[in-house]
Amino acid sequence: MPYAQRPSGRAAVLVAGLLLVCLLGLTSAVQTARAADGPGLRRALDRSLASAKAKYATAYVHDLTDGRVLYERGPDVPRIPASVQKLFTTAAALRREGADARLVTRVVSEALPDPSGRIAGNLVLVGGGDPTLDTAAMRRLARAVRRAGVRRVDGSVLGDESRFDLLRGGPRTGGAYDPDIGGVLGALTVGRGFARGAGPGLAAARLLARTLRTSGVRVSGRTATGTAPADASELARVRSPRLATIAERTNAPSDNFYAEVLLKGLGTADGRQGTTDRGTAVVRAELRRLGVEHGRIVDGSGLSRDNRVTARQVVALLRAMHGSPQGPELEASLAVAGVSGTLRNRMRRTRAAGACRGKTGTLNRVSTLAGLCRTAEGHVVAFAMLMNDATVWRAHRAQDRATSSIAAYLSAPAS
Repeated sequence: MPYAQRPSGRAAVLVAGLLLVCLLGLTSAVQTARAADGPGLRRALDRSLASAKAKYATAYVHDLTDGRVLYERGPDVPRIPASVQKLFTTAAALRREGADARLVTRVVSEALPDPSGRIAGNLVLVGGGDPTLDTAAMRRLARAVRRAGVRRVDGSVLGDESRFDLLRGGPRTGGAYDPDIGGVLGALTVGRGFARGAGPGLAAARLLARTLRTSGVRVSGRTATGTAPADASELARVRSPRLATIAERTNAPSDNFYAEVLLKGLGTADGRQGTTDRGTAVVRAELRRLGVEHGRIVDGSGLSRDNRVTARQVVALLRAMHGSPQGPELEASLAVAGVSGTLRNRMRRTRAAGACRGKTGTLNRVSTLAGLCRTAEGHVVAFAMLMNDATVWRAHRAQDRATSSIAAYLSAPAS
């Protein structure tokens, strides 16, 4: 195959010119924010926040490396946080339960199988508040039941969802199903609890009964819901991914269902039934232990417009967690600018891309962003921007410019 012919003369000059223009354009796109010291950063952030044209815009920026406050604008005025609220939920869960904790779904019975493999009673599927539970997990449970020697169940398969209350939605709907949650809340939910003509607990029990029959275990009774006896014997269990993984699946894509289930799970800490109110009480208690003042915490996801938080409180949480054993797990759960989660398509080809992690929040006329940036000189800077009564697309653009400026920050003027 012959080599391509090189351009010569005027053509070569034109090609070189075009390459130079492309390179300059790429450089311009990447360097959207000039490196700036403190005063320069404050001017850049003033311009960015003003460009949002939000009626209410507050912000707070703190260099965690040297302790300096780099910027503040109404930092103590409470605003609607939207999904930035999930930072409080996941931080509390990681602190209370630990990053390696796993949520357990069990199959129990009143008695172990007899030598023929017969159980003269019911099997009970006990929900542990695992938002990741799926059909594959149910197949693993059915196989484990059969490995335990069970061949016949004279009773029924019961779904036990008593670990949580039976409210299927959050506070903004008065506990009724909320389509924006992206699931049906409960302690025993397969595939986010969606099912035709049945609650999540009954649907999960029916799926297990069908899967058992497919696996060669005969079930005689009619599937229903019920509560496992306190002295029941465990036959099988499946465990969720690590809590750190669940936190990532909550924060990076901003999953409302995961956040609300996690919150109710926190409410079971003292052996009581999990509720939203008990979960928020645990979140507040964990924040106090961290030394972080909290605003009004109503739910786990931020869907309620009754939540209130200040920019300073959000940054205080990020600062406290950054210095805690669970800090790396919380930070790893955040979306990466220009790379992943809800920030995947934002701040590409800017200084923030790959250098900043954040939690976005969006409701009607509400846009928020909080997170951390690692600057070129190695400083870690925490920030929060809360915009209420704003046009979301314009707020996104302003936040992206501001975050890029934070990523370009220099702690001292360049020599």
